[in-house]
Amino acid sequence: MERPQGIVDFTPDPALYPFESRWFDSRVGPVHYIDEGEGPSVLLLHGNPDWSFLYRKIITALGPGVRCVAPDYPGFGLSTHPDGYGFTPAEHADVVLELVEHLDLTDMVVMGQDWGGPIGMDVASRVPDRVKGLVMGNTWFWPGDDRLTTVFSKTMGSPPLQWLIKHRNLFVTVVMRRSLQVKLSDRELAHYTDVVPTPESREGIAVFPKEIVGSRPWLGDVEKRVAETLRAKPASLLFGKKDPALANAATIARWRRQFPDAGCVELSDAGHFIQEDAPDACVNAIREVLAVS
Repeated sequence: MERPQGIVDFTPDPALYPFESRWFDSRVGPVHYIDEGEGPSVLLLHGNPDWSFLYRKIITALGPGVRCVAPDYPGFGLSTHPDGYGFTPAEHADVVLELVEHLDLTDMVVMGQDWGGPIGMDVASRVPDRVKGLVMGNTWFWPGDDRLTTVFSKTMGSPPLQWLIKHRNLFVTVVMRRSLQVKLSDRELAHYTDVVPTPESREGIAVFPKEIVGSRPWLGDVEKRVAETLRAKPASLLFGKKDPALANAATIARWRRQFPDAGCVELSDAGHFIQEDAPDACVNAIREVLAVS
């Protein structure tokens, strides 16, 4: 389908994002995704406040012999911002599952970071027969009840911070930029700032931090289903250690209890956004899981 009209008018730089844009007419509206390469499938799921652009280096490095599918959730990247949509992780997971079934992805590796983790684990645990393995980094999939994440969620969900997220693009210009350990070019940074140019376009970004607390019941369901369906799947875990929230000892230990046979790599120089800080490590982890017979 042709590019749909929406509240965001942004064209990626083909030198940085040399992929064909595709749109899937989901039940909530047109969803943008890229589908590059042929061969074993890898589903690449972004978090907040980013979009499929985050995976550009990984997709390029994996090359044409791997099929890389990377969607933008509704309200993110080049996807439309549907009326009446709540921008919750549960809704995003439903949309991703719809895309997986539409594309008939099978024997796929699911990679997730930040909110892409619980969204990916929800999707994978609902269709485990379609899943070959998992690559997860700087993420979680259980109800977050520790003090740091609870305070972060409630602070970012407060009216003053919600105003700053929507009207000053706080999550991109401050939170994301301070979390990155690599220095991006101005043009690369523009792909994160300019794709959400208005307060209305930042609604999804504003919802996500509130849902760390708000989605605890859903996360509880995901955690239970993962234990029932995915523990035997090959998995690789990555942790950018300069992320105090999702690469601390307790988080790593909890992942390793859930997936005791998983490979685990701790990246001393990487932060929260491992796709930007350590793309080669992400590529290696994906290839390792793909190679498991």
